Amino acid sequence: MISVNQQAAEIVEQMIAHAEQLGITMTYLPCGTRVVDLGVKASGGLLAGKYAAEASLGGMGEVTFLPLDYGDFWLPGVRVVVDQTEIGCMSSQYAGWGIRRGNFFAIGSGPARALARVEPLFKQKMIDYTDHADVAIIVLEGHTMPGDEVAQFIARKCHLPPAQVTILMAPAACLAGSVQICARVVATGMHKMFKLGFDVRKVLHGFGTCPIPPVVPDEDWASALANDCVLYGGRAHYTMRADDAEIEALMRRIPSSASPDYGTPCRELFRRFGNFYDIDPLLFCPSQVTINNLTSGRTFRAGQPNPRVLRTSLLGESAG
Repeated sequence: MISVNQQAAEIVEQMIAHAEQLGITMTYLPCGTRVVDLGVKASGGLLAGKYAAEASLGGMGEVTFLPLDYGDFWLPGVRVVVDQTEIGCMSSQYAGWGIRRGNFFAIGSGPARALARVEPLFKQKMIDYTDHADVAIIVLEGHTMPGDEVAQFIARKCHLPPAQVTILMAPAACLAGSVQICARVVATGMHKMFKLGFDVRKVLHGFGTCPIPPVVPDEDWASALANDCVLYGGRAHYTMRADDAEIEALMRRIPSSASPDYGTPCRELFRRFGNFYDIDPLLFCPSQVTINNLTSGRTFRAGQPNPRVLRTSLLGESAG
């Protein structure tokens, strides 16, 4: 049986074996939890982000780099390939676990989610997969290093001793963090399918590309830029088995452009709403989605990248 946590643990061991080359550091909390710093104090980098993204996928996908052209400018980007997307993307990679203990807050992604199963996706039984590993790997998107209370909370939810938990710290405001956030482009589209009531278990394979934003020092700003990369530059291609009619209905609502908040850079939306969670949740999807239906052989496409917003958000330039 596939274990996303065991597979991710093997990736983490490779990271630690090459810690100096990757610019990462490892420490142990008093409770025994291992913490790998990819960018809070460590320098991290592109390859540290690649490892973190593949660990977040539970070893179910591959992440590579490529240039993405948007007419008169280009950006570095990630390419994500995932088979068995229900396991790799939804049971493991999606950033759906908000972890708050005292003054600490971080967004959790990665295979530990398949052990904790605390999110609506699991509680509503929209995911069949369950992991039974004796280790847990979680990626935390936050700028503060966790302490024992956070580690013990995660361990308790995963039904494991704290010493069996490894936390990868990857803030949005670092290069490794930006890479692993943008590598969630396929998972982001699948989560919108779930929000729209579509059975994500029908999705079999995923392929996606997404630009990587420039690094900025502020965590909220960095998160906004990474989201803009997905919403206005991300592309996702899915292979599934479903009815054409349900796919046609899905395509009318799935791209980010279907949201009334579309077209405004996320940093401005953060300021307007004051809370990330008050923004229309249906905004968060790749700019362009393509679906190949194996049942009928038809291919559907909706949306397109928006270089104007990317230029304004990422480069600080007007589109004139």
